[in-house]
Amino acid sequence: MSKHFETNAIRISPSKSDQKEHSSAIYLTSSFTFDSAEEARATFADETEGNIYSRYANPNSSDLIEKLCAAELTEAGIATASGMAAMFGSIASLLQQGDHIIASRSLFGSTHQLLTRVFPKWGITSTYGDISDYKNWESLIQPNTKMLFLETPSNPGLEIIDLEWAGKFAKANNLILVVDNCFATPYIQQPSKWGADLVTHSATKYIDGQGRVLGGLILGKSELIKDVQFFTRHTGPAISPFNAWVLSKSMETLAVRMERHCDSAMKIASYFEGNQHLEGVKYPFLPSHPQYEVAKKQMRLGGGILTLTLKNGIERTKRFIDSLEMISRTANLGDSRSIATHPASTTHSKLSPEERARVGITDGLVRISVGLEHPEDIINDIDRALDLSK
Repeated sequence: MSKHFETNAIRISPSKSDQKEHSSAIYLTSSFTFDSAEEARATFADETEGNIYSRYANPNSSDLIEKLCAAELTEAGIATASGMAAMFGSIASLLQQGDHIIASRSLFGSTHQLLTRVFPKWGITSTYGDISDYKNWESLIQPNTKMLFLETPSNPGLEIIDLEWAGKFAKANNLILVVDNCFATPYIQQPSKWGADLVTHSATKYIDGQGRVLGGLILGKSELIKDVQFFTRHTGPAISPFNAWVLSKSMETLAVRMERHCDSAMKIASYFEGNQHLEGVKYPFLPSHPQYEVAKKQMRLGGGILTLTLKNGIERTKRFIDSLEMISRTANLGDSRSIATHPASTTHSKLSPEERARVGITDGLVRISVGLEHPEDIINDIDRALDLSK
């Protein structure tokens, strides 16, 4: 295995078939055959390696997992049908009734729903911590606290959690540290370096990079992944072979794509900082970001997401979004096409106004996923829409 991210992302691949294909083949099959009854028995008994059923494993999902483990510097992994299947699986497979989670308050809306509405039905509770007050997190620990779940940078507020602090905190308190690394991708940030036990991804976003397929990943320590594997095999959130193949091929260009996403996002964030129509611009590598120094410590680049907060509230913000010509209006992110999303009315609309306020999601906040178009064209579209929305 190479020491270089780009080489591993391109050169790790499944064994060639007898056709000697250069690009990896797609294994569109639900099951796999055995040469004998004894081989079938031994494979089911885990005495020998081999594929059984695509709900368990498939050469395409195995290929994707191997690439992501190399990228994230983790020992093992599981590929799932969606990012939320990965978030759910990373928690449900390791906790049981009566357990407690500490989580960063700034989370993706559906992850918030898992913690506040789904898991409590099974007796798993959670408490949120604010990153502005790390000293208070010790007081959040209960006798039954088993997990620390974090998202950094957060969606959509771009809060940055100090992973060095998180790793030490989790280790000192015997907690399983799970980090959602979706926004950063393993090219920008590798939480395992700082002590993360599991790293999760919505591969639907930057891993794919073109808004085509759904997928998720849970990566981490082998002893934990064994429990995750048992859970996912028997609950069924398996990724399709085709989607796994697409995501594996997309990994080959992740590094060059992220360089462009980040370069353009930095240019756009810098251009609009101080704009008369905006209350503020937030981007991890702007010196004005509250956690700028932390971001510089643990991230290679600032990421492909920035937020704009418009003046004069919801109606002005709606006019701005409606006035965009090139930038897409959709809830996805990490696409080759730039996207504008209004979290308060879409991705985080199920949160109460008070919950949104506590994580900085105002009615004027717009999340911009910076695509691969020329940055001047993205700037011009935003500029024109700001003027028209007055």
